Formats: sequence, structure tokens, C-alpha cells
Amino acid sequence: MARILVVDDAAFMRMMLRDILVSHGHEVVDEAADGNQAVERYQECKPDLVTMDLTMPNVDGIQAIKKIRAVDPDARIIVCSAMGQQAMVMEAIQAGAKDFIVKPFQIERVISAVDKALN
Repeated sequence: MARILVVDDAAFMRMMLRDILVSHGHEVVDEAADGNQAVERYQECKPDLVTMDLTMPNVDGIQAIKKIRAVDPDARIIVCSAMGQQAMVMEAIQAGAKDFIVKPFQIERVISAVDKALN
């Protein structure tokens, strides 16, 4: 079981991810709605894994990945992006994301990305 921080500006997306993760035995330790919150919550709850949306208000996912990895170079982060954000996904991987999952989520893909990032 992993402790996971879910980051997305859309509450329904956070809820959907939470449901998928919890139903597969993981614990969602916290949620964040933008990149600033993501960095704060990461430092507070030290999760095993972060799911990170890219397009968010204030601080976007790529900046948040860079900030989290500056604090913890071993941070495990999976990017969640909508179709058509390939350039941003590549930037996120270069910033240190381990993998990416595309919205709308396919449950099997979410779980395989989580398992892969944790191992």
C-alpha cells in the first residue's frame, strides 16, 4: 500500500483518482488543487507518490514537479494530462516525472503507472 498525494485543480478528477487508488489498496493521504498547495502538502505528508495535473492555476504542474524535486530529489511523481499536451508531458518527464497517464483515466493504466513508479 502506498501513501499518495493527488494534485488536480478539478475536484471531480481528484475524487475519481482517489476512488481508483483506494479501491486498489492505496491510501490517499492528501489532495491539492494547485502547484503551491502540492509543494506544501508534499512537505507536510511526505507521500510515497504524487499524481500531478499539469494545467492548474497559480503554479502549474511542471513548476510544482521542479519545486518538489528540489526539496526531495527522490520524489516519485506521475503526471496526469489531457490528450494533446505532449509537449508539456515531455517537459514534465524532463523535470523528473516518472510516468504519465492520460485523461480520461483508464483504471488499468493508472494502476500500472502507480505500480511501476513505486517499484
